[in-house]
Amino acid sequence: MSDDKPSDARADGPSPDPSGSPSSEPEVFIHPTSEVSDEASVGAGTAIWNWSRIREGAVVGRNVNIGQQVYIDSNVRIGDDCKIQNSVNLYDGLTVGDRVFIGPAVTFTNDLHPRATGDWDITPTTVHDGASIGANATIVCGVTLAAGCMIGAGSVVTKDVAPNTLVVGNPARPIAIIDEHGNRTAAADPAQDPS
Repeated sequence: MSDDKPSDARADGPSPDPSGSPSSEPEVFIHPTSEVSDEASVGAGTAIWNWSRIREGAVVGRNVNIGQQVYIDSNVRIGDDCKIQNSVNLYDGLTVGDRVFIGPAVTFTNDLHPRATGDWDITPTTVHDGASIGANATIVCGVTLAAGCMIGAGSVVTKDVAPNTLVVGNPARPIAIIDEHGNRTAAADPAQDPS
């Protein structure tokens, strides 16, 4: 994730530089139906589409595309150049690196023992640079998705995923080693299966 501070979440256009001429920073686009807290931080060039919500304390990097009906909870951190598809839920305790793809209807949890009443025990989850998560996957909190890994559509991830590894199923299990384009290069080592 970049250490650069993202621009103001409600930026309506380029900010002028001290000399008075417009900045070359790309604008932040926020669809009028979306709700972005004034206490959230959104990087330049980011687009936030219909009916999405970004809560206070959330940090979204530069050039992120956030689809329709995405919920980004308080204190979530998202790196640069990510693509978050429609109907994704990202909850407090989640850190997402750069160049991460999150497919439609992916859900991240944040409490291993949730109850309707009482305190939440937030369990952090980390998604490293270049990871790709297929549609309808569920990521149970407390795991690390390593750089370049790929999660198959509909998978339920309950254990850490190794770098450049494709996992599928419920629970998700490693089936292949992949290159940076997601192509299979070898069968997964059965010893990588943490279950």
